[in-house]
Amino acid sequence: MTAWLVRLCVTQEPPAARTVTAAAVGPSRAHCASLIAGLGCALALGGAGTGIVLLVGEPVSTDHTVAVPLLPAALAGLLAAGCSALVGAAVGALCARPVLHRHGWSLAATVLGSLLALVTGGSPARAAVTDLVTGSLTGTVRMPLLPAAGAVVVAAGAAALTARLAALRE
Repeated sequence: MTAWLVRLCVTQEPPAARTVTAAAVGPSRAHCASLIAGLGCALALGGAGTGIVLLVGEPVSTDHTVAVPLLPAALAGLLAAGCSALVGAAVGALCARPVLHRHGWSLAATVLGSLLALVTGGSPARAAVTDLVTGSLTGTVRMPLLPAAGAVVVAAGAAALTARLAALRE
């Protein structure tokens, strides 16, 4: 979802408005603002989704034999949502302007990138979700700290690369 939100924020601004914004603050900062807007929306939705799960879910393992502590589970859920949002933001940034200008290629790359972020073994988003699922099965809370750190690095790298390209190409 974040990949699509970021892509929407980066590509849907009219060219004249983007030119004016880039002239006022610079193309790199204008591009970063679009990335942050998309990521912010995704983080808000992820936080709301985690809250809803906490409200309607049962704090026990899947087989109902082990109680799960609510506060650590909430933190793990928020970390996993943040991790997924950061990886999605990286995918969205790399699959839109200024990396890909053609609409068809951008759409295809976003679909493929989103899929790979979910199924690739080294993906921080997949690792965070796997930690949540494993914890649900066993009744333990596994904090996805390493995947979250990896997601921060991936998102920061994608943002830096695309902001630099925005400065060069626009």
